[in-house]
Amino acid sequence: MAYAPCLLFDCDGTLVDSEPLLAAEMANALSAVGLPFLASDYMGEFRGTRFRHIVAELQSRHGQVDPDHLETMEVEMRRNLMRRLETELLPIPGAPEALAALAGHPMAVVSNGPETKIRASLKSSGLAECFDDRLFSGYTAKCWKPDPCLFLHAASVMGHAPEDCVAIDDSIVGVRAALAAGMTVIHLNRYPDAEETPEGAIMISSMFQLPTIVARLVKARRMAVSLS
Repeated sequence: MAYAPCLLFDCDGTLVDSEPLLAAEMANALSAVGLPFLASDYMGEFRGTRFRHIVAELQSRHGQVDPDHLETMEVEMRRNLMRRLETELLPIPGAPEALAALAGHPMAVVSNGPETKIRASLKSSGLAECFDDRLFSGYTAKCWKPDPCLFLHAASVMGHAPEDCVAIDDSIVGVRAALAAGMTVIHLNRYPDAEETPEGAIMISSMFQLPTIVARLVKARRMAVSLS
């Protein structure tokens, strides 16, 4: 059988352009409970980070908030975000074309977000059929990037060794998690002037580049096997 690595895609910022919507809703919700937060804070410091970690970090800086208020705030924030995802969300430029070109590969989504959010994002952006139920959420697996466990869990369920997986992620948090899992990692760096790709990862600046990079990886692997 021809070598075809398993492709593990992040969702927010990699497949769908949800991060500006998420950052705006976080800013509204967190500021309303006394935790000063701007949309630019998410995009600059916390992109790809689990929401509960962001709340904990903000409380360490600005003081504790009543847990009941935090729970109510999170429920309302996620409700507002879901409404916006259903009506405003678009795929990342080049993502539909890349997925179509790579359709012969096993592929899945690996995200820190809740599974309901992943499903809503893929459906509203028109990408759901590319993945069916091959969705791996940190909330379902009870482990989150930057811990490599989420990527390792996805690889195991997909039936592939980590070294036979290629992870595609736009966030430094996700890139580091996949590197720690022992995978080949492609960093979708859409902010190359402000963000440095971690050592060991392959940088692309557009999803339109992804099929070419994957093809090169496959060719290199086949050559290595033929010479061994």
